[in-house]
Amino acid sequence: MLDLIIIGAAAAGSSAAVYSARRNLNFKIITLDTGGEVALSGEVGNWPGIISIQGFELAQKFTEHVKSYGVTIDDGWRVEKITPVKKHFVVTAINGSGNTQEFETKTVIIATGIHPRHLEIPGEKELYQKGITYCTVCDGPLYRNKNTVTVGSGNAALESALMMAGIAKKVYVLSKFPNTPEQNGGFPKGENILIEKIKALPNIEIIYEATTTKITGETKVTGITYKDTSGAETKLSVDGVMVHIGQIPNSQFADVVEKNKIGEIMVDEKCRTNIPGIFAAGDVTNVAYKQIGIATGQGIIAALAAIEYINRWTE
Repeated sequence: MLDLIIIGAAAAGSSAAVYSARRNLNFKIITLDTGGEVALSGEVGNWPGIISIQGFELAQKFTEHVKSYGVTIDDGWRVEKITPVKKHFVVTAINGSGNTQEFETKTVIIATGIHPRHLEIPGEKELYQKGITYCTVCDGPLYRNKNTVTVGSGNAALESALMMAGIAKKVYVLSKFPNTPEQNGGFPKGENILIEKIKALPNIEIIYEATTTKITGETKVTGITYKDTSGAETKLSVDGVMVHIGQIPNSQFADVVEKNKIGEIMVDEKCRTNIPGIFAAGDVTNVAYKQIGIATGQGIIAALAAIEYINRWTE
């Protein structure tokens, strides 16, 4: 019987693991891919104490810290389900070869993160990290005095455009909605104060009823093509593409816990789910902001809450 299983080995999972190791818990980390979205985030300039570091390198440092305590990470395993059994849980995982493992544990921390919703258009996969980003906060400063485009129509897209307006020379915003009162001025789910701000900025140009069809470039992004309601296509010359059309929580396997309508796991101030003994941390939860530093802090909270629970655990 393990004390704890941590599912995920990025920011939240790694910080939970460090605190669990320092308390000498008998625990295991299971993850599909060590590093998660941190390893894919390009340059990170907002990690306190380090002015600039590549996401892959930061993820490596997280892993090195965890392994320095002698912790083994079961990498390449996808958790299929968590099954409550009396007062403990059975975690079932499968790898790419179809092999299955089952573990009994007193507690579980779900730290599986999110993945960005993609446009699924030509050029997107090929030019990823070569001018395409799904995190403006992470990568926006790389496009100082350049031309960028933000694709999306929610608050994340509006905030991306506002940030880039203070960095880039020219900022395009592509919204698939019309500029009508019924569609809240082209941003049906956006906050009005953000909409008013981007519409007032001279270096932002909003293009409505635009469907993005292609991203172009060879070794880096050079342009983006969109289609209007008539079917005509227009190409914009840009250096950076910020895609903000939603995030998908990696929570499909976690059917036993309460989730909101977009799949985020609901947690309280101690990262507890509605199932005693199951905790969740980081971007997979309903935390307000999806940032590496916040996920790390939640991982610590989840670990301390799990330790508190384990101390009171009985058969």
